[in-house]
Amino acid sequence: MCGIVAAIAQRNVAPILMQGLKRLEYRGYDSAGIALLDSHAKLRRLRTVGKVESLQQAMKLEVLSGNVGIAHTRWATHGKPSATNAHPHMSGTDIALVHNGIIENYSPLRQALVEAGYQFESETDTEIIAHLLDQQLKAGKDFLAAVLSVVRHLEGAFAIVFLYRHAPNDLIAVRKGSPVVIGLGIGENFIASDHMALLPVTQRFVYLEEGDIACVTTEKATFYNSKGQIVHRSFCCSEVQNDAVNKGRYRHFMEKEIFEQPDAINAALEGRIGDGQTLDGICGLQATAKFACIRRIQIVACGTSYHAGLIARYWFESWVGLPCQVEIASEFRYHLPLAEPDTLFITLSQSGETADTLEALRQVKAKGNYAATLAICNVPESAIVRESDFVLLMRAGPEIGVASTKAFTTQLTVLLLLTALLGRYHGWDKQQESAWISQVRALPKLLEEALTLDGPVKRLARIFVDKSHALFIARGIHYPVALEAALKLKEVSYIHAEAYPAGELKHGPLALVDSNMPVIALVPSNFLKDKLKSTIQEVRARSGRVILFAQDPLEEEKFEEVETVLVPKTTDVVSPVVFTIPLQLLAYHVAILKGTDVDQPRNLAKAVTVE
Repeated sequence: MCGIVAAIAQRNVAPILMQGLKRLEYRGYDSAGIALLDSHAKLRRLRTVGKVESLQQAMKLEVLSGNVGIAHTRWATHGKPSATNAHPHMSGTDIALVHNGIIENYSPLRQALVEAGYQFESETDTEIIAHLLDQQLKAGKDFLAAVLSVVRHLEGAFAIVFLYRHAPNDLIAVRKGSPVVIGLGIGENFIASDHMALLPVTQRFVYLEEGDIACVTTEKATFYNSKGQIVHRSFCCSEVQNDAVNKGRYRHFMEKEIFEQPDAINAALEGRIGDGQTLDGICGLQATAKFACIRRIQIVACGTSYHAGLIARYWFESWVGLPCQVEIASEFRYHLPLAEPDTLFITLSQSGETADTLEALRQVKAKGNYAATLAICNVPESAIVRESDFVLLMRAGPEIGVASTKAFTTQLTVLLLLTALLGRYHGWDKQQESAWISQVRALPKLLEEALTLDGPVKRLARIFVDKSHALFIARGIHYPVALEAALKLKEVSYIHAEAYPAGELKHGPLALVDSNMPVIALVPSNFLKDKLKSTIQEVRARSGRVILFAQDPLEEEKFEEVETVLVPKTTDVVSPVVFTIPLQLLAYHVAILKGTDVDQPRNLAKAVTVE
């Protein structure tokens, strides 16, 4: 992986491809490349290590143009970042392709190709695909038939776009487990791994379904299933504006998206609550009958979405009385715990294409032992959405920063709505639901208040400039918030950060505490406050530097080694969302001081479409 752009037109597509790559930079990558079929029907390729800017500079020296071409930003899997390992990959001078995903059986395929006389120039799994296509074409098959044959040899998850010199009027795209979208124009058509890349040239899109193959010309796109049979695929019009990937007045996308959260939560709530209750049908018209029969919940997710699931578990169990299990998707899919037939299976994914989460959903659907599947997602056209029984969209809008911010808080917001909906079917009266919804309605204003802490948090960030490690502690429903805060600090500042339930500190992690280890404590005004204060004293006794994010002033803040940020007061129901804001700001400002690439942290990708 990470980003694919391709185009076929009656004009030079090089600027379109380069603009598309720039718009996909947020996904994270380490190299970039482009291949075009020029006016002399020759394939010309250029690849560079580093940012797309490096590729743009190289193109000024070696002018490339053509009416059909493919381009790619690579996030290394097989082989280190290098120009040789960058995409597009070629076989001879006739075939070029770009590829997202992983070919799991590449080793035996590579060995067979070496024995057949093919020579490899890269360390990648991708290059085998080019040579396999060459092999099939030399066997006498036409372009499409050769691609179909190659795909049947491949195991794993992948998206591929093929360019063949002797079929200059065609691009062929394949989807198996990794997203591909076709952009429809007038006298020109486009292919990408994310529709955001194509918004400057079209807003009409067709999303390939699992196993689909698309043959794209200047005039049309023809779709085939995995058996090579022509199938119909409907197009949709994107409502996302071309300028949605602009930073506006903000320095970074991460900063912009932190400050967009009150509006994002308003969007998540719009049309879903009224008269003191969650409206029926927010998860689909048939959901009501299913949800009334639910007796337990299974949540599967990765990374930030996993932390959202852990918070939701408290809501489902403590307020609704439904047992809830939360598992990391990459682990769940390899042991598939026993499931009761009245269990609701929930997947959480910002992109809706997270490989491990998607595969877990498919395994559950294949076994058929859950009452229903529900996708909580930000992308309505994604695979997880299409393959789930019910859907609850987050409506966060485009999230460009690799480190998720507004996707996390909108996930929590719609999970709060889902809690109220399930509560109605499991013993809540109107007064209980109205009180719950009243707290949810207050979230946008509370987050606006929390964002006023930007200045104090920015000053606080200076403590971390010379630090390499940090500990976060919390209790109860705020422990997953601490996990998320530690993840954010790790992602964007490269400080090693861990989160622990405060009561666990004395069972080992306390050995790490000294004057060089900042300990960040989340202290809501609830029945666990005194327990947390005891842990804070344990840290102070070991010369630890304590930073309190608290809802009330504490006597501990009088000490020189203690810093305090006062978080807006609210109930335990919505306080996890409110606490999240200053902790996101902390990670952001520490990263700025550390001089890291805030929006594109090293080694990370936005949509993890490989296992």
